[in-house]
Amino acid sequence: MAGSAATDVLRAPLVVEFPFTRSLGPVQSAFLTGLRERVVLGVRAGDGRVLVPPVEYDPVTAEEIRELVEVAPTGTVTTWAWNPAPRRGQPLDRPFAWVLVKLDGADTSLLHALDAPGPDAVHSGMRVRVRWAEDRTGAITDIVCFEPGEGDKTQLAKHSGQFEDAVTGIVTPARLDYTYSPGRAQSAYINALSARKTVGERCPDCRKVYVPPRGACPTCGVATVERVEVGPAGTVTTYCIVNIKAKNLDIEVPYVYAHIALDGAGLALHGRIGGIPYDQVRMGLRVEPVWSEGGRYPDHYRPTGEPDADYETYKELI
Repeated sequence: MAGSAATDVLRAPLVVEFPFTRSLGPVQSAFLTGLRERVVLGVRAGDGRVLVPPVEYDPVTAEEIRELVEVAPTGTVTTWAWNPAPRRGQPLDRPFAWVLVKLDGADTSLLHALDAPGPDAVHSGMRVRVRWAEDRTGAITDIVCFEPGEGDKTQLAKHSGQFEDAVTGIVTPARLDYTYSPGRAQSAYINALSARKTVGERCPDCRKVYVPPRGACPTCGVATVERVEVGPAGTVTTYCIVNIKAKNLDIEVPYVYAHIALDGAGLALHGRIGGIPYDQVRMGLRVEPVWSEGGRYPDHYRPTGEPDADYETYKELI
């Protein structure tokens, strides 16, 4: 199959989400544990400044710093920006201001949310105080937000940083919501999959057929417009055995993930190998697609029963 007909470019909302786990050093551990106990801690740098949030190394000299100082839960807004449409996961579910607040006793500012009725109620220099969460766990979210007003005075002093049952690690969900467009070439590739066809594009110079197509040849730097149907069968060029079960993936381990050079393609694509014990998969194995329910994409590839391909026929595709 060949052609260059115009293709509607696809678009789809996508989400990338994973839990980010990190351990805490002594300074960050004390800071977050302090929030759980309604105590805000900073750290004194070599030049005498108190840094909030605290860091473990002096930003000027790079020397290790450990002298913790308790600062007040009240402070002054140094600058701000109004957020009229909060997004998922932000501190408040109604319009609020992002503010930098220099807490009393600190020399740097802390970024957080300010609960205010509107942008006219916010200004640099206004006095604010911490609004604590009712249930605190040792996280920055123990500060729900700031609110206008004064609070209890805090006697600023050195702090040992010692707490019972200190927080030593945190798990933070990381999430990215975005709209993805695969472009003209890959839109055609995806649409062809729904008809159980695999379509690549041929470079007009080197004549290599790219699957999935990229819209341009990365070697020659020219646009690819000639569409070529490849496969459906192909050859395993190399592979790996997966022994770690992925979250939300209903596949029993171990299983094999392979590079598969479809017949007529100029490079290999990725695919899972099924229908054969994992320890019998090998380079040169001839495979064919098994389509998912509804035929939108190959669920996996299985052996065709043909003799293995000769190494010389696929060595350039590894």
